[in-house]
Amino acid sequence: MSNTPMAANPLTRAVLEIDEYASGLGWDQPARLFALVDTARLRAQEPALAAQLGLEEEQESAGLTPIEQDEIPAGNPLDEFLATIAWPDAVAGCALTVERLMLPASAEAAVPEGLNEKKLAQWVAEHPDRQEVRMTVAVLRDGTRESALRLREKDTPTEVLTGRDLVPGLAEALSATFED
Repeated sequence: MSNTPMAANPLTRAVLEIDEYASGLGWDQPARLFALVDTARLRAQEPALAAQLGLEEEQESAGLTPIEQDEIPAGNPLDEFLATIAWPDAVAGCALTVERLMLPASAEAAVPEGLNEKKLAQWVAEHPDRQEVRMTVAVLRDGTRESALRLREKDTPTEVLTGRDLVPGLAEALSATFED
């Protein structure tokens, strides 16, 4: 994507490209799953698809191309859905973008005891310090990972936080989709 900032490595660039794509769709979107494929391999093995994706003229050979997958079934817990995924060998990695409510660490001590999952979600949704966040997490088969976080209240490309271990639980769940 043309507005994606240059990043140090292909995985970070892919995460930022997916974040930009999700940003263009607006907030209150469902989770989205992407396969990450080696761009040079895609051009060589699937030239028609590469042309359809506008990749035939790109000069970069060490890039990753995100390819959005079918919609994630509504009502199915994300961890259960991810446990059903198996990727073909041509897929170098995968990424997921998902929106969640987040509380500061200081709110942890105030969580009422004995809340079930539904009541806890309601408590978080009503908390005055809640933040809406879009998380984009990507992993490669070799375990490399990258994440991008965007707060709804700071919804600009210059306010996107990136890092390897920002959402470790989600990165581990995505990595598990590559295990035999």
